[in-house]
Amino acid sequence: MLLTITTTREPATDLGYLLHKHPGRLQTFPTAAGEAHVFYPEATPQRCTAALLLEVDPVALVRGRAGADQRPEHRDGELAQYVNDRPYAASSMLAVALNQVFRTALTGRCDARPELAAAPIPLAIRVPALRCRGGPQLAQGLFEPLGWTVEAITQPLQPAEWGDSPYLDLRLEGELRLADALSHLYVLLPVLDDAKHYWVSTEEVDKLIRAGGDWLAGHPAKELITRRYLSHQRKLTASALARLADADDTEPEELDNAVSDAEAGHEEDQELGAKPLATQRREAILALLKERGAKRVGDFGCGAGTLTRALLADKQIDTIVAVDVSARALQLAARDLRLERMPTKQRARLKIFQSALTYRDDRLAGLDAAVLMEVIEHVDPERLPALERAVFGFAAPDTIVVTTPNAEFNVHFDTLPAGAMRHRDHRFEWTRAEFAAWAQRAANAYHYQVEFRPVGAEHPDAGPPTQLAVFDRQPADRQAAP
Repeated sequence: MLLTITTTREPATDLGYLLHKHPGRLQTFPTAAGEAHVFYPEATPQRCTAALLLEVDPVALVRGRAGADQRPEHRDGELAQYVNDRPYAASSMLAVALNQVFRTALTGRCDARPELAAAPIPLAIRVPALRCRGGPQLAQGLFEPLGWTVEAITQPLQPAEWGDSPYLDLRLEGELRLADALSHLYVLLPVLDDAKHYWVSTEEVDKLIRAGGDWLAGHPAKELITRRYLSHQRKLTASALARLADADDTEPEELDNAVSDAEAGHEEDQELGAKPLATQRREAILALLKERGAKRVGDFGCGAGTLTRALLADKQIDTIVAVDVSARALQLAARDLRLERMPTKQRARLKIFQSALTYRDDRLAGLDAAVLMEVIEHVDPERLPALERAVFGFAAPDTIVVTTPNAEFNVHFDTLPAGAMRHRDHRFEWTRAEFAAWAQRAANAYHYQVEFRPVGAEHPDAGPPTQLAVFDRQPADRQAAP
């Protein structure tokens, strides 16, 4: 299966810098499906084409079951193991190879040509053999809203009287960032094919949000894309759509106050004139950071940047690293923080970028403290060990502050229906015992000490509305850290 990428932006051979693949060399990479080859059929200053050719090993696919056809009409019958289009038609195997071979280009990083990586350039992409369940109309409906001019040519069957095949010769033209073009292909190739050659688990939700978060939330076909990308698994599709809805439809103030709106309705707080819980939560976190003398602080899961703004206002803090998995939320944060008009000295203190807390990211290392304010309850429970490994194990700041709702307190919100959670995207809400058990286990596993503090007015039976745990790395581990 073949994919070509062409640019005419002069000097066109700079495409090699963007892809991190030299135009003068043939390079081969092993993948689970076979071997991926990268080469340049043409490379002149006026026009340059990079080709990704995936040579699939059909015998290995059958023996390893990795390439078993997942399409509904082919799930039964042993013949489909041996007679199918998997080695030839572009599919999730090509998408996986693209991600593996052009991983750095997908992130938009290019140290040699950073200004070029950030700029739209003229691109022409061709996938000569693509199985599309939905025909040319679907291909147009998925790519055109993203800024592409689409030509999808149906390949005729032989003999001709058999009619048209389900295979397209897909050609895209547009002026986009290369990283955006690659992310479109990575997500939409398996969507058009409507099949994946590997088991789809909860990790696929993170992959989808990470790859498509900055364009998928506003795509008119986001539900179809999400459903097909996640192999029609209802639970995963609902989870992904909820996260996309939060990123696309919610204004910064609503992102910040989605939880506190219900909490501010607490009659006791109203009578006492207490501050909104969201404000109390930020103040409790800032006080803790001041106690610890933290100067390099991470706002992990920063959302629209409410805590980030408070951190920037604290002159004790030299560096703020603000990250979120949702590109849309980061756009809202940039707007709300007014990054374009932020004074140079203030802007130099802030690093803000996209990152998933369930994967290792070396950019998150070396901090004095990291804050996960109302974050963990948005993570599927089975993905929490991955978050622990990435944050406590790899990032490993000296101090970690985690806040989360106290489920026992929910009965005191008049506006919250019985049994409901405080936000539509919450995967769980823990009791104090459940939170303590998780926190103690994570602390023991990664050599931290943990203490708990209440946030908000405490009820004698239900406890506080917000739970807070502060993890401090044990002294021996703190000294051994780089």
